[in-house]
Amino acid sequence: MEIHNLEHLDNAIVYGIVNERLRLECASLDEFLLQFGLDHQTFQHKLDEMGCYYDPLVNQLRQK
Repeated sequence: MEIHNLEHLDNAIVYGIVNERLRLECASLDEFLLQFGLDHQTFQHKLDEMGCYYDPLVNQLRQK
């Protein structure tokens, strides 16, 4: 599954992919965004749309 076109993906799919990649491959959200070439502002917009936030203490997305 390609995360590069995240604005076209279903929110549940984005949530699952991002949390999996954070858990297995990336030590932070910044590292995730850099690894996948994603813009921070675009990603933040998607998080707002999904009703989520990034929790750096557990390195995961969480529901608001």
